Amino acid sequence: MNLHLNLIDGLVIFTYFIFVLGIGYVLKRKMKTSNDFLMSGRSIPMWVASLAFISANLGAQEVLGMAASGAKYGLFTTHFYWLGAAIAMVFLGIFMMPFYYGSKARSVPEYLALRYDEKTRGFNAITFAIMTIFSSGISLYALAILLEAMLSWSFSSSIIVASIIVLGYTYLGGLTSAVYNEVLQFFLIVLGIAPLVYIGLHNVGGWEGIKHSLEGTNLLHVWKGMGSATTNPLGTNAGSLIFGLGFVLAFGYWCTDFLVVQRAMVTKNINDAQMTPIYAAIPKIFMPLIVILPGIIALVLMKTDPSYTIPLAKNGGGYDYNMTLPSLLQHFYPNGLLGVGLTALIASFMSGMAGNVTAFNTVFTFDIYQSYIKKGASDQHYLNVGKAVTVFGIAASVATAYLARSFDNIMDFLQLVFGFINAPLFATFFLGMFWKKATANGAFYGLISGTMAAAATHGLTIAEGKGGWLSHMLGTQPLYEYGSSMGQNFNIASVAFIVCFLVTWLISLCTERRKESELVGLVYSLTERQKTGHYVWYKSPVIVGSLVVIATIIFNIIFY
Repeated sequence: MNLHLNLIDGLVIFTYFIFVLGIGYVLKRKMKTSNDFLMSGRSIPMWVASLAFISANLGAQEVLGMAASGAKYGLFTTHFYWLGAAIAMVFLGIFMMPFYYGSKARSVPEYLALRYDEKTRGFNAITFAIMTIFSSGISLYALAILLEAMLSWSFSSSIIVASIIVLGYTYLGGLTSAVYNEVLQFFLIVLGIAPLVYIGLHNVGGWEGIKHSLEGTNLLHVWKGMGSATTNPLGTNAGSLIFGLGFVLAFGYWCTDFLVVQRAMVTKNINDAQMTPIYAAIPKIFMPLIVILPGIIALVLMKTDPSYTIPLAKNGGGYDYNMTLPSLLQHFYPNGLLGVGLTALIASFMSGMAGNVTAFNTVFTFDIYQSYIKKGASDQHYLNVGKAVTVFGIAASVATAYLARSFDNIMDFLQLVFGFINAPLFATFFLGMFWKKATANGAFYGLISGTMAAAATHGLTIAEGKGGWLSHMLGTQPLYEYGSSMGQNFNIASVAFIVCFLVTWLISLCTERRKESELVGLVYSLTERQKTGHYVWYKSPVIVGSLVVIATIIFNIIFY
């Protein structure tokens, strides 16, 4: 599916590269302290933070991965938005941001140190650092396969070019550069892909044409067929979906993943920090129009247009769903507009990569290096370490990009990583914030147990040929075979959460807990509520958050 770009297409892409590097260069002179470089000095306007909050997640895993999931799972993919993301973002804004922002913690692991102890912080910092490298590598991998397929660049050359550009603007301008580039990338992504949706709908006869072409399937429903794992493409049932995705994975990601939480923590005051994820949830519930609908359009085109097809996976086993969106761009976009669309994809991948790298360098510098390797050094020393870690993060991302090549849907791979790390972490946070009896030893051993339970579940079950490694080592058959990788991911996350929750709870009952006076501001029942009566309604977290939840319920009813 090699593309032939003309001069205008090339200029659009080149101008984007120059612009993002220019933002980093302009902001370089403001990077005087480690706090400036790693936390933006808590000076980002709320509207900028809200757009960056969305865009930090609008990377390869969403733009490419959700289109792939739309082609693979249909409208069931919207559960990531209408069951998961929006409600979790509201919960983060109303209940959790007061703890993060009010405690003055510079990161999520640092909050864990304040609530529990240093060993809990250290474990989370290490696992989070690993996760961000994997996520960054996925974005880099996605960009590489895009350029390889569409421009005939070699996989390795694509990785080198992309990593150098991301390194350039994150090294120069730190988190501030990443945040402002994320705002630019948000508009580029929407403007670059929205015309594709319009053209695609026109070619398949609009929504009525889609319904006619997919008649007899349940791909245009979100709950129909969820009574059993065998009657829907997700390969799971309603209970596993609601608990595994709607609660564990969604809340685990949006409420504890420092990549997105960091965007709210860099605002000017606590109300802005609370409203950042809630305002971000408003466009979030409409994002399926941009990122999932193209995948459904691709399904219809494969039935109605002989000239269109999704490329086959190189390792066999069916279609390479990761190429759904690029194949649509090639099919519909003329030169000029093709350059804009390709730039939108490049922007999404670089946004995801930069977001993960800036989260990685903050956590590594503050929560690993400063806490355990070298305490009490000068601020300039930590600034230099932050920049050096940025380089290391990019290099490690290059290595993990090659691991992602074995998955035909990067969203499947990403949810697997989240099941190992975010799922048990959310249990630790949930108990820590809402149960004052949770202890440091309970949290630490709960995290370890939850992570090990996730590994055991993946090793003893199999889905689409993946997993079952532990069964293979033991010389036995896998205990269960799932109908899809996503169904397996939901159950891995559920097991990890439950095991962590139970272990933390049981050990906390048997170990000494901290005095209540030490937990003020860290536990919900011991923290003074923020008074929001003096805010107008559109600045009230509860009012705006409630409207977002009502909107998601309406969407679930409409597309039942």
